[in-house]
Amino acid sequence: MHKIGAIFFSTLFICSNCFSQTANRPLILNANNYKHYVDHFNTMEDENVKQAIPNDSAWDWMKKNIPLFECPQKNFEELFYYRWWTLRKHIEKTPQGFAFTEFLVLRTYADKYNLISSALGHHMYESRWLHDKKYMDDNLMTWLRGNDGKALKKLRFYSGWNEDAVYNRYLVNGDKKFVVDLLPDLEADYAAWEQEKKLPNGLYWQYDVRDAMEETISGGRKEKNARPSINGYMFGNAKALTAMATLAGKSETAVLYAIKADSIKQLTQTKLWNSGQQFFEVQKEKDTSSNVREEIGFIPWYFNMPDSNYNIAWKSVTDSKTFCAPFGITTADRSHPQFRTHGCCKCEWDGAVWPFATSQTLTAMANFLNNYNQYYVTRNNYFDQLQTLVKSQYVNGKPYIGEYLDEKTGVWLKGEERSRYYNHSTFNDLIITGLVGLRPRPDDVIEVNPLLPAGQWDWFCLDNILYHKKIVTIIWDKTGAKYKKGKGLSVWVDGKKIASTNTLKKITGKI
Repeated sequence: MHKIGAIFFSTLFICSNCFSQTANRPLILNANNYKHYVDHFNTMEDENVKQAIPNDSAWDWMKKNIPLFECPQKNFEELFYYRWWTLRKHIEKTPQGFAFTEFLVLRTYADKYNLISSALGHHMYESRWLHDKKYMDDNLMTWLRGNDGKALKKLRFYSGWNEDAVYNRYLVNGDKKFVVDLLPDLEADYAAWEQEKKLPNGLYWQYDVRDAMEETISGGRKEKNARPSINGYMFGNAKALTAMATLAGKSETAVLYAIKADSIKQLTQTKLWNSGQQFFEVQKEKDTSSNVREEIGFIPWYFNMPDSNYNIAWKSVTDSKTFCAPFGITTADRSHPQFRTHGCCKCEWDGAVWPFATSQTLTAMANFLNNYNQYYVTRNNYFDQLQTLVKSQYVNGKPYIGEYLDEKTGVWLKGEERSRYYNHSTFNDLIITGLVGLRPRPDDVIEVNPLLPAGQWDWFCLDNILYHKKIVTIIWDKTGAKYKKGKGLSVWVDGKKIASTNTLKKITGKI
């Protein structure tokens, strides 16, 4: 057994950035009622790698750091706690502070401390709900200043939406000082992307493999193609820098990034939209469309980029002939002649299901349901896809998360040691912001819009959510008999009800 940064020290669980234990308490749920999940997870493995928080300390750490979730569908509930349990396994202690790994085992192409940047945006979106923000604060400082005050050398080894994720994390924790302090580093990162990957036509290019998508139908490991993924990321990053520059009182800088974002939007809509296939697609090096629908065509909605006249692209996400397969959303169009033709088990993105992409698509779908007037996707579609994602994360009846899986059988295609507990996607953020519907925003209004379809569950509770330095509780109790806090949907802040309604629909209240 080897250890990567295994640390045992007496102050490990001091939550220096949490709030007092008198305020930091769930309203409804008792954390100890969910300890049995962790006890079970601990028995499922030999704990081949121990990092900062080993299995025997996992439950104590989780009680201090995570929201609590209860629902009548136990596989959803179990996966919620499993994904926090697995995220915790990836927190390591480095000479720079805490950091989040992608693989537990060492990878030759990683940066310092076995860090890989491809899923850094996912790490931020998922970990923004941890009560102690020090873990991700340290991680970001390592990535951005851990190389003698400069960014790690491989920060841009993969495409990323890191500026967007930093800002969306701020929408949860409200730490303006931290964001403003990082702004020069984030601006330098954006400028480097412009220098390295901006085409003469204003779009951005990337190799498939540096998009974290090694083998695709639309391109190759050495082709410099304009892709909906990196252009979506750069739009989202520019929008985030606009917001963060505004926070910092830099109005001229904010205007500059707003102009950059608008330019990327217009170019993406005019050059990457294939009107014949009604989809955002990869543009080849000679400015011709790849003519293949791939899951990355949904990424622009992750950042609320497209105008409404592009909504028709979502028609294909529920179509079994294109993207909807028994075990998830495929990474390429199932009807394309090159679907699943690249062989197997060398990280192909020619159709197999990748949780990395699924979590992006479901985040985009939640945005689409919340922010667009459309009729292509419903709450039932979101729930069905989320339920399929839950179903896929089991092997032999036990929770499991790996790299990618067969779209028909659900068999994980890289099940060897390196792939266990792969930290390359989100899940709990989809439960919190999508299914339960807490929509982070910068003001003092709490917005909740559950994507749970009416008639699906009679009750659920998401409790102990640290949001804007308050403890938030969201309850759905159709009859009022389960939690005895009234019928319907209600939102509570530090134990005080601030909004309620009888049905599953959008509600708002002031903190």
